[in-house]
Amino acid sequence: MTHTMSPPEPTAPATSPPRVRPPARAAFRAELRRGIAPWTAPAVALTIGVPMIGKAAQWQGGWSDTQELLHSTATLLAGPLAAAAGCWQGGREHRRNTTALRLSVPRGRPAQLVMAALPVAVWAVVGHLVAVVGALAATWPYAGAGGPSVGMTAVDAWFLVCAAFTGFVLGRLWRWRLAAPVLAAATYLVLGIPSYSESGLRFLNPAEQYHLSDRVPVAWFVPVMVLWTGAPVLALVIAYAVRRRFLAVVPLAAAALVAPAIVSGGDGLFRADPVTERLICTDSVPQVCVSGLEGPLLSQVSDALAGPLSRLDGVPGAPRRYVHVPEGGPAPSGASALPHHTRGWTVVRDRLSDPADYAHQTVLRLADRDCPLAVIMAEDRTTLRMWETDDAVAWWLAPLAGPGLDMPGLDRLTVMGDAQRRAWLGRYLATRTSCDPKAVPAL
Repeated sequence: MTHTMSPPEPTAPATSPPRVRPPARAAFRAELRRGIAPWTAPAVALTIGVPMIGKAAQWQGGWSDTQELLHSTATLLAGPLAAAAGCWQGGREHRRNTTALRLSVPRGRPAQLVMAALPVAVWAVVGHLVAVVGALAATWPYAGAGGPSVGMTAVDAWFLVCAAFTGFVLGRLWRWRLAAPVLAAATYLVLGIPSYSESGLRFLNPAEQYHLSDRVPVAWFVPVMVLWTGAPVLALVIAYAVRRRFLAVVPLAAAALVAPAIVSGGDGLFRADPVTERLICTDSVPQVCVSGLEGPLLSQVSDALAGPLSRLDGVPGAPRRYVHVPEGGPAPSGASALPHHTRGWTVVRDRLSDPADYAHQTVLRLADRDCPLAVIMAEDRTTLRMWETDDAVAWWLAPLAGPGLDMPGLDRLTVMGDAQRRAWLGRYLATRTSCDPKAVPAL
């Protein structure tokens, strides 16, 4: 009798235990997707983007102009919005009557605060970066040398984080449904009013409207401003959420240490952009040189000055160079200064808006007489004749379209013979920086 062995019964495959995500990470991801937090990003992006679009002619084409307006909108407009979003997030337990439930969970108050406030801060930074990338991308096709300041972008993003955490703590403490909009309005006033002050204390304001034209932050600007902006917020969080509240003194002491450096630094928080000091010049004689930041304008400036320069050809003492000089600085010896550009007015998206007027402003600087106020305000005939002569030369070299001017000196300069006019212009240019009216040759 034979026995057959039955095959063994198949065994079920071993199942791996379910993957358990860390509770903190799971809670953070949930907070990122719900409530007001995800709406903060588009709100911040639009708050920054809409004003930027409305003033595109004033910044598009200049890195410093773009960064300057981005800083203003990010701090003065998006800052109150981030504070209001944080405040609304912080007050949700009061609105839902779940404060006791929140306090009953084992996680400590600092962890609860960070887990609930951080999503708002993260989305605020995301919205800010979206607006920044969009503005810089719109500037790039028209900009010359140089580039945006990563430090300024980081400081502005950090300020939005601080605003969100400040608003969150105030939302926890301020049990009122209108707390968020009221906080936004109050924050706008607190940030905006110091900008009208002339005191050095205004540089402590994170929303100070910096003049960034041709300037970049110094090396210590970013760490000092990050510490100054973040330390009071950290002290507020410690005082609210940590049992040992006396520890809040530590960040406050750190802020007190860096505040004098910011106040005394003032405008010294920024230095001249090295690219500005590098000139881009034509190969022709006389030479036309623009700032490295204005490279795309060189051919337009050269074309605009072609007429006046041809009229000065062969004139003894005529400048051999027309150069960009720092605002308020003197022109090099033997050179004449070019006019400064104003985005949205004289230059729009790296196009000269009025080449004829630019040429006229250039020749006006040929007679750049830095005279005392007594000479400027004098009304005697000799002094008035000096100013009239300057105007006549400027209008002959670079006339503007419009009704004719009653300017006898211009008429006499026009009817002169070429040789006589070159000789007279040579004598005139020899006195173009003099404030002695008698030295200027009469027409």
